Amino acid sequence: MYASSVGVKVFTATKAKEREELGEVVSLWLRQNGCPEIVDTQITQSSDNDYHCLSITVIYKK
Repeated sequence: MYASSVGVKVFTATKAKEREELGEVVSLWLRQNGCPEIVDTQITQSSDNDYHCLSITVIYKK
């Protein structure tokens, strides 16, 4: 599906404060890594009775 010159970075958070700040964490990583071209993103949320996990998967060109 993707060429070999792509990378994948996954950001996850389970605590409420971390989930609120996850977008800023992704933005900071992008800036620190030369603003790579984003090929695709996927946002996933999962939860059970005790935990809520938010994941942002970024697929980018290296």
